[in-house]
Parts: sequence; structure tokens; C-alpha cells
Amino acid sequence: MISSTAAFARLGMRLPVIQGPFGGGLSTVKLAATVSNAGGMGSYGAHLLEPEEIVRVTGAIRAETAGPFVMNLWVNREDPVSPTAAADFDDAVLALGPLYRKHGVEAPSFVKSSPLSFERQAEAILRAGPPVFSFVFGIPAPEILAECRKRGIVTMGAATTLDEALAVEEAGVDLVLATGFEAGGHRPSFLRPAADSLHGTLALVRQVVEAVKIPVVAAGGSADAQGVAAALTLGAGAVQVGTAFLACEESGALPEHKRRLFHAAARHTRLSDRVSGRLARFIVSPMLDALDASPAVHLGYPLQGELTRPLKANGDGLFYAGQGAPMLRHHRAADLVRALAGPAGTCMVS
Repeated sequence: MISSTAAFARLGMRLPVIQGPFGGGLSTVKLAATVSNAGGMGSYGAHLLEPEEIVRVTGAIRAETAGPFVMNLWVNREDPVSPTAAADFDDAVLALGPLYRKHGVEAPSFVKSSPLSFERQAEAILRAGPPVFSFVFGIPAPEILAECRKRGIVTMGAATTLDEALAVEEAGVDLVLATGFEAGGHRPSFLRPAADSLHGTLALVRQVVEAVKIPVVAAGGSADAQGVAAALTLGAGAVQVGTAFLACEESGALPEHKRRLFHAAARHTRLSDRVSGRLARFIVSPMLDALDASPAVHLGYPLQGELTRPLKANGDGLFYAGQGAPMLRHHRAADLVRALAGPAGTCMVS
């Protein structure tokens, strides 16, 4: 087995820093390419994109960088749907009426939609051929992973527990992303409920490094060079950083979101499943408090997200953030890559 650092260097990374992928318009071609051009590895969250859009975005990133980059998908695209989904949605809208009115947004209407097919999205990934294909909320079918190997696409699967990391390795995935609960965004658990799979990054990384033979990427709570160095010391070959890149000018986050990430409010974050339907970490705000305290029925993903979409668009208090936010200092992605690597950058094998 080659060393973890050698594995990442073989991908073309000069520095052990991976930008976390963001969905919902938060990822941008510019951000991914900037990180890759700075010596790290940029990422693009594609789970809401149609197949042809995945191909287009992959090509756009490739046109902006000769470095490695990641295209990311969700394997499990939706939670079980209630047979009375329309009625449940209307009841939830009624319960959240005061919140919509307070923030001056129009209440949403139930629209039955056809979910995007992960299989069709994965076919697009195979056609587009990004250097790395990462995935969360499960493991792709063996045929998809085999086709990735045939086409030279490196695969990376997220794990929130040791059991999930072992399952990722058993499936023949190339890299495992050990993601702790300090991370912003969604908890991508797939063997047990996310609320029963909350492990700190450092404890999880050390367990996974000891148990698997494939290279490990650490994720969750790292926002400066010291955090990156700590994860590398525990045996990770690279570190994925999300919140710090989300705050950079190249990301697609709303200006108010970026401002809040540098504000004292970002010292206080909380896991909630009331925004998208799946457990994710947000900056604590009056709007989040109101959602968490609401008697509205929980609709699951993605219906819950449709329920809160008007509130998110309002830009007044539903902002993803990891626990490392108080360490944020940089507004430009290239500066952040160099700062995150610090002296640890010399650990990457060329």
C-alpha cells in the first residue's frame, strides 16, 4: 500500500487541502478551479444538477484548471414519502404561517415532483470523467464503481462512523472521507440514523486510519493550519475544509451568509433536521430557533426543504456553518489554501 500522502500527490495535489463540496448553488466553478490552481483540490456539489448540467459544469472546471478536482453526488436522493404528503405539507405550511408572515415571504405550495435519479447523474459523471468522484449518503452500486476504475476516475466515499468507513473500503472505493459532527452542512450517515452517528473528527479519523488500508481524508471543524496539521498527525493524508471556503468571495453563498460566518454569531452552531429534512449544522438564529420549536410535522428530505425554501431565500437566518467558523480569517480561496497548508504543505509527497 502506498502512503496516504503519496496517493494524494499522485492525483496532482501539491498541498493536502480539499475544498468541501456545497449544493444548492453554493458551489461555483470559480471556487473549485481556484482551489485546484492553488495546489489543493476543489470540489463541486452536483446533487441538484440534471445529468447534462453535470457534464457542462465538469467541462467548465476542467477548462479553468489543470489540477485535480472533485464532483460530488448524493447516493440516497430522498427520504420515504408519506402517502398523505400533500395534506402533511399543507398542515406544515399552516403551522409555519406566522414565521412566513414575520419574514415577509410567501408560503410555498405543494408541488409533486420527480426526484433526480442518482443512477442517471452517475452516468453523467462517467461521461464527464472528473479526476475524482465523491459521494455521500451511501455507496454506489458495484457496476458504477467498476466503471469508475475502468475510466481512471478516483472514488471517495463519506463515512460518519467506523462501520461506514469499513463498508466504503469493502466496496472497493479508493478513498474514505471520515467526517466528524463538527462539520457544517449535512451529516451524510447511511448505516444508522445521523443522530446516532455523531462522532468527533479527531476520534473518528484515528479509528478509521487504524482500521482501513485505503487513504483517509479528514473532515469536520478544520479551519486553520493547526487543525489541518492535527488531522495529518493522526494519519489522514489530506483534510477537507468546508466552512472556510464557503466564506470566500468565490463561493456562491449569499453576501449575508459570508458576513455571518465572520461574525461572532458563528460561535454558536447547532444540528437541526428542520431546514432540509436531514440533520445539518447551522448558525443559531431566531429563525432556526422558531423552526426547531415549531409543532409543524417533519416532512423529511426533500419536502422539508421545500417548506423552508422561502425562508432560506429571505437571507435572514438559515446559514450553514461548522464549529471551526470562529477561526476564519481569509476572504480569498487561494490565500486560504496556502494558509491552511502552512508548514503541513511540506508533508505532501511530490
